[in-house]
Amino acid sequence: MQMMTRDVLLEMELEEDDDDDGDIVLENLEQTIVSGFGSLESQQDFRTPEFEEFNGKPDSLFFSDGQRRIDFVLVYEDESRKETNKKGSNEKQRRKRRAYESNLICDGLQLEATRSLLDDKLVFVKVHAPWEVLCTYAEIMHIKLPLKPNDLKTRSSAFDNFNWFTKVLQVDESIIKPEQEFFTAPFEKNRMNDFYIQDRDTFFNPATRSRIVYFILSRIKYQVRDNVKKFGINKLVSSGIYKAAFPLHDCSFSSPSEDLSCPNERYLLYREWAHPRSIYKKQPLDLIRKYYGEKIGIYFAWLGYYTQMLLLAAVVGVACFLYGYFNQNNCTWSKEVCDPDIGGKIIMCPQCDKLCPFWKLNITCESSKKLCLFDSFGTLVFAVFMGVWVTLFLEFWKRRQAELEYEWDTVELQQEEQARPEYEARCTHVVINEITQEEERIPFTTWGKCIRITLCASAVFFWILLIIASVIGIIVYRLSVFIVFSAKLPKNLNGTDPIQKYLTPQMATSITASLISFIIIMILNTIYEKVAIMITNFELPRTQTDYENSLTMKMFLFQFVNYYSSCFYIAFFKGKFVGYPGDPVYWLGKYRNEECDPGGCLLELTTQLIIIMGGKAIWNNIQEVLLPWVMNLIGRCRTVSGAEKKTPRWEQDYHLQPMGKLGLFYEYLEMIIQFGFVTLFVASFPLAPLLALVNNILEIRVDAWKLTTQYRRMVPEKAQDIGAWQPIMQGIAILAVVTNAMIIAFTSDMIPRLVYYWSFSIPPYGDHPHYTMEGYINNTLSYFNVADFKSKSKENPYTELGDYTACRYRDFRYPPGHPQEYKHNIYYWHVIAAKLAFIIVMEHIIYSVKFFISYAIPDVSKSTKSKIRREKYLTQKLLHENHLKDMTKNMGVIAERMIAVVDNNLRPKSD
Repeated sequence: MQMMTRDVLLEMELEEDDDDDGDIVLENLEQTIVSGFGSLESQQDFRTPEFEEFNGKPDSLFFSDGQRRIDFVLVYEDESRKETNKKGSNEKQRRKRRAYESNLICDGLQLEATRSLLDDKLVFVKVHAPWEVLCTYAEIMHIKLPLKPNDLKTRSSAFDNFNWFTKVLQVDESIIKPEQEFFTAPFEKNRMNDFYIQDRDTFFNPATRSRIVYFILSRIKYQVRDNVKKFGINKLVSSGIYKAAFPLHDCSFSSPSEDLSCPNERYLLYREWAHPRSIYKKQPLDLIRKYYGEKIGIYFAWLGYYTQMLLLAAVVGVACFLYGYFNQNNCTWSKEVCDPDIGGKIIMCPQCDKLCPFWKLNITCESSKKLCLFDSFGTLVFAVFMGVWVTLFLEFWKRRQAELEYEWDTVELQQEEQARPEYEARCTHVVINEITQEEERIPFTTWGKCIRITLCASAVFFWILLIIASVIGIIVYRLSVFIVFSAKLPKNLNGTDPIQKYLTPQMATSITASLISFIIIMILNTIYEKVAIMITNFELPRTQTDYENSLTMKMFLFQFVNYYSSCFYIAFFKGKFVGYPGDPVYWLGKYRNEECDPGGCLLELTTQLIIIMGGKAIWNNIQEVLLPWVMNLIGRCRTVSGAEKKTPRWEQDYHLQPMGKLGLFYEYLEMIIQFGFVTLFVASFPLAPLLALVNNILEIRVDAWKLTTQYRRMVPEKAQDIGAWQPIMQGIAILAVVTNAMIIAFTSDMIPRLVYYWSFSIPPYGDHPHYTMEGYINNTLSYFNVADFKSKSKENPYTELGDYTACRYRDFRYPPGHPQEYKHNIYYWHVIAAKLAFIIVMEHIIYSVKFFISYAIPDVSKSTKSKIRREKYLTQKLLHENHLKDMTKNMGVIAERMIAVVDNNLRPKSD
């Protein structure tokens, strides 16, 4: 029978030469997974799961015998009942699945199959891991398990004196009971007596059981072909042999289980975490970690902490905005723009060739009023504050993260992380380890690794160039459509037309370009996500953490350019290189460069931020809420005929949406992009932290609702920290100081106003007897002689647009007739010097404060360090004492035997 099994696999190999779903060598897998349960080749025949009927208990989490717990569920479609003509293909899938399930049984897992009540083509294979299997793989995976209850004192909070207030925000401990703390150590079968095993059924909690079973499922082979083996549940699902694979939720989210032994953790999470009525409460992080694993727990811990810190930033931002709002009436330069006797009499030069008319300054009255809200002294204060805030947030998060590492027992997690099965399978090259001087296998040589890195870097660089090309396309659109909007501007120049009043050519161009930019951003995001995953798969990182970190860096680099490039263009390039009306600068030799409003480009940058931040938040919520809800609704409608039946838990969970291994990655990416908007460009929009705060409060509950109600339960995963997102945030924090300083210096008009107030409003440059902002607008607009337009063309293109001899433009240049006409004047050089000095001073002050805070606040608090050392000491002491007890006991047994032998030898023999 053993030869028969081999012949079946060989027959599969001959028939499936055209199958290309991923051939991978698996020569070293057996060296990694040491199991005492045998393999398929050593068995006499295929082993198949037993078919059992549903026992009528919809809340049951056990096999039909009511004893063995369901640790995982596999779902497939019975090929014999498929309505298809591809009999050969169906037979191949069936034989692969039989080989895989037989290997699972040979590896010690227990399987039980049940046919669907709603669709008789579906079969649910329930997987149970017995005690021996759990112990074997817990040791292989270096899983930490309880030794004894932790008797150390719990962490005291700085808010203990405000229990009357914080109690309202806390989750009721009578509903969600605090978890008992334990000293833990990596599990070893030969030291099983050292561990705190009161009940074998509960020693491994459901999350740990699912982790172990998934580890096995990911490494069991199902096909052999010339030493090339295909393996793992992920490939079987992706190739359609299985429809799904998932651990079970423990109950319904809307009601507790009828089984009195069920902890109803899903129901508790929905009630105390995901339900809208709990929006003001703190998150039950320990229960989230217990049910979904540390990886999801650390995400919600970080998101919650980020949201708490945003509260302070939002309060200060609103205060700065209100400062600008209440001082709006004192905005002298805006009054001058709106004054019919000042702004109404200033004729501005056309902003494009031939089609653009002359225009009066006062048509920008409304935009100048709005600009007063954001371009004020409060914005400067807020930019400095945010430079310090982001440092405080990162440093205090490190401390909080260290506390979670201790509380969740992930301090030494890196020692227990296993290599990805995809990496293990490709380890075909043998090298000598420099440290151990022993042979080990790696997936490719040094030269092969260099080639892969070069190809991956080239692909990423190509996509970044593609984004830059799209940004250039948006710029060309801006330049082209501005001419159209300017040509449509009414020629009467009375400044009272509603279109002129609220929709200037600059504003219309900015809004439409921002919307088009947002659409392009979302399209490129969708495409690049798939490309980045393909590149990272080709790169072949060793562990899941390495894989996610590599993908994180690629995706963020792309998203950084994709989301922020248009903002950088408006902030630092638009209106900076335009020349003057007689000698304009042309983009690509054809399009005349854009100019800013007389008040600068700050308002346009604010508009861009609002559209992208708001549009992104709306789009993400549509994707996160409506999409899974609609998909589940469609699934329920398809099975409405059997809705009256009581369906088992595994069938209810199957009709939920799969989360996907990168589901959490996109949640992080969404928040980090938001973090960039809040910090990098906050000088242009002080209300950004408030919008982020509102979004995050909803985001936490939306994500919680989505996880508990719309998605299948994810395989719990360990995580020590937030991974590569931490250095990314630190890089953003450093860059934010520079961008905000440059926004205030070069995008806003704050520095020119200060220079005018302190130097050019009084003699020798000004005519006013005291410091004032009066006359600022007239001082910042240069004169141009309309007759000088002829110098660049054979005839004046503006002769039909009005009988004007001079017009004004935004720049600091000498007037016509001056010995240095149209050259930069002394005001310009004073402003440039002030801007550079401001950037240097602001950067040095904020960086000094940042580095001082980073030095003064340690990453791990003293109390946490002490607890970690104390627990490590007590754990080692406990293990050592137990080891000594075992040795003493064994020595005592040996001594008794020796005494008995000696006594028998010395005792006189009877005749």
